[in-house]
Amino acid sequence: MDQQALKKEAGEKAVTFVQSGMVVGLGHGSTAIFAVRKIAELLQSGELRDIVGIPCSKHVEADATALGIPLSSLNNHPIIDITIDGADEVDPQFNVIKGGGGALLREKIVAQATKREIIVVDQTKLSDSLGTNWRVPIEVTPFGWKSQAAYLESIGGDPKMRLDTGDEPFYTDQGNLILDTAFGPIADVYTLAAKLNARAGIVEHGLFLDLVKDVIVARENGIEHHTKIN
Repeated sequence: MDQQALKKEAGEKAVTFVQSGMVVGLGHGSTAIFAVRKIAELLQSGELRDIVGIPCSKHVEADATALGIPLSSLNNHPIIDITIDGADEVDPQFNVIKGGGGALLREKIVAQATKREIIVVDQTKLSDSLGTNWRVPIEVTPFGWKSQAAYLESIGGDPKMRLDTGDEPFYTDQGNLILDTAFGPIADVYTLAAKLNARAGIVEHGLFLDLVKDVIVARENGIEHHTKIN
């Protein structure tokens, strides 16, 4: 089974936890889109009813609108029942790196408002330590961004400006820049997160800690569902 088929299987498995009447966070990315499409399919067939979607990005908002999923805002629905989202890297403690698609700020806001955050990935996204296979996306204000890059270097990072098409900088939905920063395997994700949280000019970072309740992994030999116990 190829990677796209694995992503589709994981995304559709996550939708089995969605029930009629729920407020559902719609994640951004190449795996989460399969969940969005499945929700739309079940709404159209009548198997799901009265779903309200909260999109994590402008791109997801456009996709969900085109698929006919009723949408609202977090201001109108400040508590979300379930969010289905992807991740770039997942460790055994259910901590994850997100932001490969550039929507980390909105994704974290939605995750923090969610009762049950479900992450769907294929087996290639698993690692023993965050940072082993993926840079940490760090969203910074355009003003003074070079000082943030210097700060990231001072704490052991190797920041690279994310580019859009061509050589132009990538801008988030909030008009910020992203510095994709390599730290190598991160020994203490909480200490690193605290350093990033304390820095003015760093708007948000892609370390999602203690937010995920379920991880659904698509392996070549089938789907695994892991739930955090606590």
